[in-house]
Amino acid sequence: MQKNNSVYEKYFYESLRIRLVEEKIIELYPSDKIQSPVHLSIGQESVAVTLCDHLKKDDWLFINYRGHACYLAKGGPLPELFAELYGKRTGLSKGKAGSMHLADPENGTMGASAVVGSTISHSVGAALASKIRGEDRIFVSIFGDGATEQGVYHESLNFASLHNLPVLFVCENNELAVHTTLEERQSYSVTPHAEQYNIKTFKGKDSTDFMGLGAIFSEALGEVRVNRRPVLVEVYTCRYKEHVGPGEDYDNGYRSEADINKWKIKDPLIVDKILVEKFTPKIMSEIDKAVEFAESSPYPSIDDLLTDVI
Repeated sequence: MQKNNSVYEKYFYESLRIRLVEEKIIELYPSDKIQSPVHLSIGQESVAVTLCDHLKKDDWLFINYRGHACYLAKGGPLPELFAELYGKRTGLSKGKAGSMHLADPENGTMGASAVVGSTISHSVGAALASKIRGEDRIFVSIFGDGATEQGVYHESLNFASLHNLPVLFVCENNELAVHTTLEERQSYSVTPHAEQYNIKTFKGKDSTDFMGLGAIFSEALGEVRVNRRPVLVEVYTCRYKEHVGPGEDYDNGYRSEADINKWKIKDPLIVDKILVEKFTPKIMSEIDKAVEFAESSPYPSIDDLLTDVI
C-alpha cells in the first residue's frame, strides 16, 4: 500500500517505542528487579499500534497477558507500567498485578488475565450492558490464535452475533500456542469459521505492512461503529521471543531461526535504520525516566495487602 509519510512515521514511532520498552525489560530482567513473568510482544507491535490508532479513548479494549503493546498503544502511562513490573506502590495496580494483569480503565484498557481466552467473554458482556444503556462506544477483544480453541471464544462469537453487539474481535495469529503449531492443533481456519456465525471478517496477511494493516482496522472498526454488529480481524504476525520470558527459543525444536528471519528481513523496525536512528534517542530518554521513576518508588507496605480487595 502507498505510504502516507506522516501516518507511516506515526505507526513506526509508536511501534519502535513498544519494542524499545520491551528490550529494556529484557535488559532488566536478569537483575530480578521485575517481579513477574513477562510475555513480550516483540515482532507483533504493529497490530496494537494500528488498531489503537482507530479507537477512541472511551472505547474499551480487552487485552490478554501479552499486553504491554496494547496497553501502551491505547495511551497507558509508561512510568506506571515500569513501576507495576517492579512491584512498586506507584504502579498501575500498586504492584499487585504485574505484567500479566495490566489494567488502565482511564484510557479504556480493561484488565488482562493470565487465563487464555477469558477476556473475550468480558468484552461481549460489557458490550451487552452498553447496548442496554444506549451508549455508542465499541468494544475490542484481542487474543492469540490459541484462544480460538477455547469454548468461550465460540460461545462469545455466537452470542455477539445473535444479539447484534458492537464488538471487534482481533486474532493475532502467530501460528503458535506456546510451542504447538497450527497444523498440530486446528482443523479449521479462523476467518471462515467466524463467518459461519454471520460475522464479517477481514484478514491481514502481513503485520509488517503498517499502512495496509491500518486500512484494515479503519474499515473494520467503521463497520462496527455504523452497523453495531460484531466484526473479526485476523492478522498473521510473528512472535520473535519465547512464549514467556526474555530469551530465544530456537533450541526447543518447534521452530528455527530461519522461520523468524523470514519476518525480520521485512520488519520496518529492523530494515528502516534511518527512522530507527531518528526516533531512538527521544524514546530512550522517555524510557530511562520511566525506569528511574520505578527504581525510586516505594514498595507496598503490609498495610496495602488487603486494600482494593473486594
